[in-house]
Amino acid sequence: MRINARLTTSGQPNEAQLAALKGAGVRIVINLAPHDHPKALTDEIGCCARLGIEYIHIPVAFDRPQESDFQKFCEAMEASKSETVHIHCIVNARVTAFLYRYDVSRNDITHGVAQAQMNKIWKPGNVWAEFIDDNERISAEHEYAGRDYTRR
Repeated sequence: MRINARLTTSGQPNEAQLAALKGAGVRIVINLAPHDHPKALTDEIGCCARLGIEYIHIPVAFDRPQESDFQKFCEAMEASKSETVHIHCIVNARVTAFLYRYDVSRNDITHGVAQAQMNKIWKPGNVWAEFIDDNERISAEHEYAGRDYTRR
């Protein structure tokens, strides 16, 4: 998903997709998924190195996102402001929640605009609703676009 001229996001890319990202000008990949996830790319670090893409790994446990994870993400985003960046996890859920918080807290993007972007992928519930400070959805289950509701 293209967010702006220097930022794209996705679920887990394969090697060919990483090469295509490099061809599109991506210089940095930020991965928020653990390497031991069954759908993770086996040697993403090596693949990025062979392509000349800087690789930043911030493994976020899906059942317990941490404030320290978000702080590392903010540091990575701030350090890469002049580069073209691709951020991914397994299904783009972690990414959109992190971007929601980042955009609202660091980029002066309104809650409504940031939420609309996130809702293209999912509506977080439970620990992720707590993580993004959405008190209305803390007791709700996650909902995914295309499965649980129509994309907007």
